Amino acid sequence: MTRFSHLTLRNFLIALHDLLATAAALFAAFYLRFEGGEGFYERLPLLLQILPYFLAFSVVVFFIFNLTTTKWRFISLPDALNVIRVATVLTVALLVLDYIFVAPNVRGSFFLGKVTIVLYWFLEVSALSALRFAYRYFRYTRVLHHARSGDAAPTLLVGRAADAEVVLRGIESGAIKHLRPIGVLSPSRSDLGQFIRNVPVVGGLDDIEDVINDFGKRNKPISRVIMTPSAFEPDAHPESVLMRSRRLGLIVSRLPSLEGGDTPRLTSVAVEDLLLRPSEKIDYARLEALIKNKAVIVTGGGGSIGAEICERVVAFGAARLLVIENSEPALYSVTEALAVLESSAEIDGRIADIRDRTRIMHLMSEFKPDIVFHAAALKHVPILERDWSEGVKTNIFGSLNVADAALAAGAEAMVMISTDKAIEPVSMLGLTKRFAEMYCQALDHDLAVQAIGGKPPMRLISVRFGNVLASNGSVVPKFKAQIEAGGPVTVTHPDMVRYFMTIREACDLVITAATHALATERQSVSVYVLNMGQPVKIVDLAERMIRLSGLQPGHDIEIVFSGVRPGERLNEILFASEEPAVEIGIAGIMAAKPNEPPMQALRKWISALEDAIARDDPNAIRTILKDVVPEFAINAAS
Repeated sequence: MTRFSHLTLRNFLIALHDLLATAAALFAAFYLRFEGGEGFYERLPLLLQILPYFLAFSVVVFFIFNLTTTKWRFISLPDALNVIRVATVLTVALLVLDYIFVAPNVRGSFFLGKVTIVLYWFLEVSALSALRFAYRYFRYTRVLHHARSGDAAPTLLVGRAADAEVVLRGIESGAIKHLRPIGVLSPSRSDLGQFIRNVPVVGGLDDIEDVINDFGKRNKPISRVIMTPSAFEPDAHPESVLMRSRRLGLIVSRLPSLEGGDTPRLTSVAVEDLLLRPSEKIDYARLEALIKNKAVIVTGGGGSIGAEICERVVAFGAARLLVIENSEPALYSVTEALAVLESSAEIDGRIADIRDRTRIMHLMSEFKPDIVFHAAALKHVPILERDWSEGVKTNIFGSLNVADAALAAGAEAMVMISTDKAIEPVSMLGLTKRFAEMYCQALDHDLAVQAIGGKPPMRLISVRFGNVLASNGSVVPKFKAQIEAGGPVTVTHPDMVRYFMTIREACDLVITAATHALATERQSVSVYVLNMGQPVKIVDLAERMIRLSGLQPGHDIEIVFSGVRPGERLNEILFASEEPAVEIGIAGIMAAKPNEPPMQALRKWISALEDAIARDDPNAIRTILKDVVPEFAINAAS
């Protein structure tokens, strides 16, 4: 669709205003130059002849420089520069008209003259700007009036000037409501004493108590604190700001990441916000290029990771999405959440168990996906240590079913969500996921060999990462519940450490890995590992959460060490010794050097596993898996 198809009555009224302003500026320039005397009336007939052509040209210039399509409510510096550009182009047009066409061919002397042209430029800028900025000021004062009304909370902004300015613009535009900003606390000393959109920077981050008390003495009690992204940087000591604010009885909110062009919105501050290292910069255009207008299947779409992938796929413009989920409540929940998104994607949800090979084959054959994201799995380590065979059925045979079904349906790629526990595994979760990885690697390798010189074959990749904050079964919700219950908080071991990242970042990087695998030149790697930053000591996490709740560890809430559970180890690793890391040139993602047995050997092990499962023989299952993955360790706590 062209820009013209989106023009409205408002755009035509703006164009009419600009035409009248341009005509008025031109007549005014003539009148002032010739002081309304004989020279003005002598030139008037020719001016009236030239005017229609000049105005027609002006309309084109207005449209090219977006004057016609810019909303006056949001007029800002770039729009003012566009007004200057328009006035300059029209002034140059008058100069060319006078010096090249009119003077030598019509009058024999200059019609406009230098003074008239210079006057016109200033008058044109004023005429085009006056009503625009008057309207902008009217809307600004109206929003400020509402912000100062009784239901607007006096608010203190925390963060650097650039971040605070985004919040203030959001308030002025009406995107953020019911806030009345009365001060800013900035970690930058250069901001102190300055004003940001007429709001003063009243101190540094350590001054929060003094500032709150000072405003209280002046009968301007602050009731809310907004923390911007820069307030969560380690040097800003976000825990201290949050604890002090809560101790003073203030409502604390945060402004999420300012990237991606999303409308500013406020959310509550959670402990997860204080655990994050700086997020990797995501190339959203790259993700959209992969997903836009594609047919996508997400297995396990009702889980934490699967649901987020569904939402991202819809956001990046998928044409069709099929959510496969074994849990009816989870399927209902995710499809309802997707239905309220503003999207043209056709979204469907089906109940299916990935263990049911016939059902999965039928669904994929019917849907014909371009890309399959395989997030369905059994993931809780202690449970799988008790029920080995269930982990094998879902994580191994279920993954095989999804891979084979995706291939049979003609998909371009299958992306399996794996885990850092698959590296030199010590648990059934890691072991079954490693087996599934090896099958996908072997199948990916065989397809590449078979398709040399022909059509690009389907890619099968696995993406490993660690714990995801706020996901189902995560330690953070567990600790929250224990703190709310009065304790104790249970930690398995004082030296236990884990990697953490957000669901959003993990899912965006998973899709980014798929873009690398599907690059024009086929990549030799098929197992990707996300950069999860520095590991977090679990006991430190527990202590921070207790303090952020306004309590003292060991005094108000006890921390109890319950012992390492079967299948756990103290430190997770990112790469096995037999699969060194490979740089792929994408921030936040690395790859593992291929290391898998041939498909012929895998199929023998698969057949043996099927027999062992049928006999419900845990010892046979363990022996077979040990043969497949020799690095499988006996002692978990290592």
